[in-house]
Amino acid sequence: MAENAENQVVTADELDALEARLAEVETYLHLDEKRGRVTELERESAAPGFWDDAEAARRTMAELSSARSDVEAVDRAREELADARTALGFAAETDGEEAAEFGAEATELARGLTKTVDELELSSWFTGEFDHGDAIVTIKPGQGGLEAQDWTFMLFKMYMRYCARRGWKVTVNDCPAAEVIGIDRATFTVEGKDAFGMLRAEAGVHRLVRISPTDAKKRRQTTFAGVEVIPVLPDDIDIEIAPDDIRVDVYHASGPGGQGVNTTDSAVRVTHLPTGIVVTCQNERSQIQNKAACMAILKARLYELELQKREEALDEIRGPKTEIGFGNQIRSYVLYPYQMVKDLRTGVETGNVDDVLEEGNLDPFVIGYHRWATGNAS
Repeated sequence: MAENAENQVVTADELDALEARLAEVETYLHLDEKRGRVTELERESAAPGFWDDAEAARRTMAELSSARSDVEAVDRAREELADARTALGFAAETDGEEAAEFGAEATELARGLTKTVDELELSSWFTGEFDHGDAIVTIKPGQGGLEAQDWTFMLFKMYMRYCARRGWKVTVNDCPAAEVIGIDRATFTVEGKDAFGMLRAEAGVHRLVRISPTDAKKRRQTTFAGVEVIPVLPDDIDIEIAPDDIRVDVYHASGPGGQGVNTTDSAVRVTHLPTGIVVTCQNERSQIQNKAACMAILKARLYELELQKREEALDEIRGPKTEIGFGNQIRSYVLYPYQMVKDLRTGVETGNVDDVLEEGNLDPFVIGYHRWATGNAS
């Protein structure tokens, strides 16, 4: 739906356009087939002995949850569309305050429907092997010295809020405090519907312009941080790692801001000697758990590396590998001398920087990226 002024009522043509988009989504999602699959999986899950093979049962339940979610979302959208048409019809048949109330109801329903259709369209564009699965996100400071470490922490908090908004589960694998300000890096795993598909829009260099909080002369500073997004590999993809190819180090864990996590050597650093890839995890309380988390992340990175060697195309997983500095940013966050967040790929922008950085409202940028990347930008 086109953006309406506060006092402008949604039109029948706009509802027709939403209905057309919804019909396309149903086609992309193969909704009739998906309804049948939901029925089939529900029958399987109710069968005796279903949980005898726990791993297979979990995969079935995950597929059922995803398929059921799509079906229910489309059904709700159809109901919202019908309600909006009804309210708009009442608005046309009445006058005065009553007509205004029905018109406002129709408009509000249409706005909610637009968001629903946006989400369904977005999911239908995810055709990559891992798009509907979980993601591993790593944030690293780039050019800018101490400021870049602070910027890395700001981005980390922004993504934590974004994941919370979407109802995703986050496990922080590694987030060591820097010596003076901010953090040295952050790695976290995100579990939820379409997590990798959504978050791969964030892969790249992020640029911050602001008055330096560490400069006594209060000069403007430009800093950079890089975001890497890779998929969590499904259990049926096995990456073999020879024991002699890794070195495991343990050390005291510490959290962002300098606070201690525990007083034992539970943090683990795994170095893959043939490639030089280093993974650190300190979120869990035991070395065994942290090593397991490290190995999962290492396998995902080795898989990505193998894809890069085979295809010579980095865009499939995390976008082009570039220096984390000037000229390579995908998005700019300007806090001074004016306020604006702008995605340089899509042109999506907002002047409400707090809504992005403090509230984690990244959906306009994420959806805008995928519209642009799939050729569906209006």
